[in-house]
Amino acid sequence: MEVSFAKPGIPKTGALVTTVTQGKKLTGTAAAWDRRSRGQISRAAKAKNFTGEDGEILEVIAPAGFSLNRVVLIGTGKEGKISSKKATQIGGRLASFLNSAEERTAQFAINLTEQAEIDATRFGTCVAEGAKLRCYRFDQYKTKKAKKPKLNRLTIQSENLAEARASWKSASAVVDGVFFARDLVTEPGNVLYPAAFVERIKALKELGLKIEVLNEKKMEELGMGALLGVGRGSQHESYLVIMEWQGASNKKEAPVAFVGKGVTFDTGGISLKPGPGMEEMKFDMGGAAAVCGVMQALAGRDAKVNAVGIVGLVENMPDGTAQRPGDVVTSMSGQTIEVLNTDAEGRLVLADALWYCQDRFKPKFMIDLATLTGAIIVSLGSHIAGLFSNDDELVDQLESSGRSVDEQVWRFPMDSTYDGAISSPIADMANIANERGAGSITAAQFLKRFVNRKTWAHLDIAGTAWTRKNRDVCPRGATGFGVRLLNDLVAKRYEEN
Repeated sequence: MEVSFAKPGIPKTGALVTTVTQGKKLTGTAAAWDRRSRGQISRAAKAKNFTGEDGEILEVIAPAGFSLNRVVLIGTGKEGKISSKKATQIGGRLASFLNSAEERTAQFAINLTEQAEIDATRFGTCVAEGAKLRCYRFDQYKTKKAKKPKLNRLTIQSENLAEARASWKSASAVVDGVFFARDLVTEPGNVLYPAAFVERIKALKELGLKIEVLNEKKMEELGMGALLGVGRGSQHESYLVIMEWQGASNKKEAPVAFVGKGVTFDTGGISLKPGPGMEEMKFDMGGAAAVCGVMQALAGRDAKVNAVGIVGLVENMPDGTAQRPGDVVTSMSGQTIEVLNTDAEGRLVLADALWYCQDRFKPKFMIDLATLTGAIIVSLGSHIAGLFSNDDELVDQLESSGRSVDEQVWRFPMDSTYDGAISSPIADMANIANERGAGSITAAQFLKRFVNRKTWAHLDIAGTAWTRKNRDVCPRGATGFGVRLLNDLVAKRYEEN
């Protein structure tokens, strides 16, 4: 779907769309359209009991006084306090409705109330962003193509076209980052193994990112025994990939850093997973995908910040050379780990990636993302990610950005009282707890041992990287969770004005 901008007016074809606040008579743009239709819109609203409730849609086909196909009103709820989050949801709902109506083109007219939390330009940008995100499809492996969205152009009406286009240029780069992450997560494991993932990342050089790839030999020299142990059973070589973006005026300023777990397929290794549902383990690299997506977004919109993204790419397979339960590995930090369960492999990958990140780059903060534990799904389901951190300020910032873009996070406790659960009689620690319960917390306590007191947050996105149901801004499948969250964090808190 293409997004364009035009001065306010009445198109000759397609659909014309605007918003209506709940419980009020038609006002502003909607009232003007009603007068033009000689009251047909208000009569339709009365006949269909349309009240403007949040998400409610009124469609008037071939309204009098218009040559276009339909007028569509979308309810925004009682208060009319349009936020960025609400505007993005409106865009997604609009795209879903128009696609089901098989409408090819539409124009969206800004109709803000005094209570709106954002200006007209931001409103239009968010509507376009939500619509674009909802229209994502991944069907390249279908010989008979599924029915694609019919909506191929959305025009946002604006009084200030230059400002609107500049705003969308930045937002569209973020959408591209989300799509890149979704594509990576959706690819099957036989297509996106570690080396293939590396090639996808290398393509980001075109945006100005500096890409560095560490192979197994280099990682062995650095002492990354934790990460390397995970991939020992796979025929595919493991890699650590570093992406650097230097957008700040001072190129030597400490970067912000994002670290991602990239297990391209997770069988569980020798601690083999049950067969049913194992096919979903192709998205056990959702954290790495999100890191790649946010790095693409920052470069694509020329963000005024220094940033680094690091992803550990491995495949966890049960070959005769695979690591065994009971093996002991030595991490880059020098700490030893008893591998009690080879299916708790993501924390081993992150252990070396986090240590490498803080040791080499000395970042302002590190945020890791990982589809780490099933326990987080038990706790939070599929809509909110688990947040663990050693810094209250960073937590507040992540929570605020999460609410703004509707990629919410929920903070869990971290405390030394949980450390005993990952003790080992023969090594510095075990990779799983020796007691039941608090699986997500003990995993975070494990990771904390590799951040070296650096400001850090861990996002467990096991429940949010994939959705089994269509959502406002995401069709069923990979979500790209984390890209918009981290982009918002950087834009509002760490980027030069």
